Amino acid sequence: MKTAKLSDMIRGWFVGNFEPTAYRTTNAEVAVKRYAAGTREEAHVHRIATELTVVVEGAIEMNGVRYTAGDIVTLEPGEPSDFYAVTDTVNVVVKIPAVPGDKYPIQEWPKC
Repeated sequence: MKTAKLSDMIRGWFVGNFEPTAYRTTNAEVAVKRYAAGTREEAHVHRIATELTVVVEGAIEMNGVRYTAGDIVTLEPGEPSDFYAVTDTVNVVVKIPAVPGDKYPIQEWPKC
């Protein structure tokens, strides 16, 4: 049996194709993300990965839509999203597959 501490992981990511990790795989990335109320992340897009966000506690907004505990948001490759923590929040984020560097700010995303 192996053990690890979430506090030793980078920004909550504990499964994926990176170090440190509790489980290294190219199949998926998984994180437990904690945000203080008012935290924002700029809009970004993934070219390859599908990203799922599960709101465990609190309330968030993505693309201007509010989500609360129990909501699951799925973003397909190429679908942009921003992020705003309305309250203190805990989310579980899953990206499938694990592709290092597959996060692009919207200004770097080619417009069709």
